[in-house]
Amino acid sequence: MSLSCMHIMDEVLASVAETIKNFAVMYLVDITEVPDFNTMYELYDPSTIMFFFRNKHIMIDLGTGNNNKINWAMKDKQEFIDIVETVYRGARKGRGLVIAPKDYSTKYRY
Repeated sequence: MSLSCMHIMDEVLASVAETIKNFAVMYLVDITEVPDFNTMYELYDPSTIMFFFRNKHIMIDLGTGNNNKINWAMKDKQEFIDIVETVYRGARKGRGLVIAPKDYSTKYRY
């Protein structure tokens, strides 16, 4: 992911923070300063979004084969909000894996 992609994702995250504040909190973690989970979650991309609910990692099936995280820039704010809402609803029901509202299997391939 290039710096421009990271900038796009940062803008999306900042713009949706107010909208999702009632059901999600965002944290920025520098994986070089807190390397504890780097191996477990395969954290090596410049930008990675993961979901946790009550200290439990919530996986999301995006159709990409990697259910642990989102590691590409999402430009559509509503699309990201929909994903966060889906994760929240599923996690509240006790699900450890939720299905994304959209299939990303081909959209973000090289």
